[in-house]
Amino acid sequence: MKWRRTKLLGAAAAVVALVAACAGEAAPRGQAPQRPLKVVGQFEFHSLDPSTSGGFFTRLQVAETLVDADLDGALQPGLATGWETSPDGLTWRFPLRAGAVFHDGTAVTAAAVAGALETARTKAGTPLAAAPVTAITADGGEVRVDVARPFAPLAAVLAHTSTQILAPGSYGPDGTVTKVVGSGPYRVERLEPPATIELTAFEQWQGTKPGITRVDYQAAGRAESRTLMAESGQADVTFGMDPTSLQRLKQAGTLEIASVTLPRTILLKVNAGHAALGDVRVRRALSMALDRESMATALLRDPDMAATQLFPPSLPEWHRHSIAPLAYDPSRARELLAEAGWRPGSDGILVRDGRRFSVTLRTFPDRPELPIIATAVQAKLKDLGIALDVKVGNSSEIPAGHQDGSLELGLYARNYALVPDALVTLADDFGPDGADYGAMGWTSPALTSALDTMAGTADADVLDNGRQQVTDILQRELPVIPVAWYRQSAVVSPRVQGLVLDPLERSWRLTDLSWAK
Repeated sequence: MKWRRTKLLGAAAAVVALVAACAGEAAPRGQAPQRPLKVVGQFEFHSLDPSTSGGFFTRLQVAETLVDADLDGALQPGLATGWETSPDGLTWRFPLRAGAVFHDGTAVTAAAVAGALETARTKAGTPLAAAPVTAITADGGEVRVDVARPFAPLAAVLAHTSTQILAPGSYGPDGTVTKVVGSGPYRVERLEPPATIELTAFEQWQGTKPGITRVDYQAAGRAESRTLMAESGQADVTFGMDPTSLQRLKQAGTLEIASVTLPRTILLKVNAGHAALGDVRVRRALSMALDRESMATALLRDPDMAATQLFPPSLPEWHRHSIAPLAYDPSRARELLAEAGWRPGSDGILVRDGRRFSVTLRTFPDRPELPIIATAVQAKLKDLGIALDVKVGNSSEIPAGHQDGSLELGLYARNYALVPDALVTLADDFGPDGADYGAMGWTSPALTSALDTMAGTADADVLDNGRQQVTDILQRELPVIPVAWYRQSAVVSPRVQGLVLDPLERSWRLTDLSWAK
C-alpha cells in the first residue's frame, strides 16, 4: 500500500549558546549564570493540565507537542520527525525523534506519547476532542492516529498547546496532572501557583543548549506593576504592557521594545439569542457605531490596528483585501435600529415594545487595553441610545456566561492561529453549537458546510473558495463584531539580546536569548 508522506527535515532551531552573569556582564562559555532570566507577564496559572493551563508550559519550552510550527505558521518537527497518511486519509503515522527523554529520565516512547494524547482527547473543548479521531495507539516507534473521516488539519491540531506531551509520571492515579514533566529544553525546578515558575535548562535536551540556563517567571496582575518592574530592572522581559505605558517607554528609549502583529482580533461576542441582539440589523448597527480608527489611534496608539474585518493581515490566507470594510457610520446605524423597531424614549435610550435597549458587556483586565476599549464602546453606543453597562471581572466569566446563557456582550481578544491552521479554530467557534469564545445563539448551515468541506480536502482551489465564503458570511452576519487587531509587544532589558516574538504565541523562544556582552 502506498502512503502519501509529508517529510520534515531538521531538528530544533539553532540558538545562541552563551551563558552570562547578571547586570549584563558576560561570562565565559560553560560558566553557570549568577542569576536567572526574569520574565514577567500578566497571566497567572491555576492548572497544570495542558487543556486548561493556557499554553504556559509550551511558551516556557518545558513541554513539546508532536508537531511544531515556525514563525510563519508552517508545520515543523516537534517530537515527531514527520508524518504520513494512508491513501484513504483515515490513518496517520508519526515517527518519533530518536533518543528523546523526559525530564524524569524516562524515554519518550510511542506508548507514552499515545497515552498523553488519549488523555488530551478526553478534555472537552479542545481541538483534539473535536477532531474525528477514533483511536491513538503506539505502533513500534511510531504513533498511529485513526480518524473516522479524512481530516486534513490533523497535524495542525497536534501542534496545539493542549496536546503537549507529558511523561506518564506527570499523572496521578485518576489521570489528574500532578506535576509537569515534559521533554523540552527547560525543566520545572519549582512551581508556586498561581504566579511563580522557576526553570532550569535540561541537560539531556537533544538540541542546542539554551544560552541562559535559569529562568524565573512571575505573574503581575496590574499593568502599573509590570511597567515598574520593567523600568526598575526587576524584569528582563516583560509582557502585557498597556498602550500608554508602552508609548512612554518607547519615548524614553532606555529599553528595547519588541513587537509583532498577531493573528488575533479584539472583538465583541454577541448573544444572537438575545431579544434585541438576535436581529442582524442591530448587530450591524452596533458595528457601525464603532469608530475603530479613532479608537485604535487614541487607545492602542496604533491606527493600523483598526479592524475592518475579522481576520487581520497577519492571516494572509483569510484576510481579504476585496471585502467591503466595516465602517464607522452612525447615521446608518440609527436607520437600522429604527428599521428594527427601536425608538428614542424620554431619556434618550431606545425603547421597543415598552423595553429599554439596555445590555451588559463583560470583559477583564488581564489584557490591559480591554477595559479601556470597553469604555469607548460604551460611549459610542450611548450616542445611539443604547445603555451599556460595563462589568470588568474575571476572564472566566465570559465562557461561564456563554454556558449558562446569561452573557449578552463580551469583549476579549481571540487568536485564530493557536492551532496553526485557522480552520480548526473557526470550525469550533462558529459550529452549530457555538463556542465559549465564538458564536452564541447563532448558526449558519452554509458556513458549517463550507468548513466541513475544507476540513476534508487539501485542494487549494476548494480551500480558497471556502475561505471566501466563510469570510463573506461572517462579515455580513456579524455573530462576533471585530473591533481591533492586535500587536503583541514585550519590553526587553539591555542586559538581554535575541528576543524574537512568536506571532502564534506558542513559545516565548527563551532558548534564543543570551546575556548581552
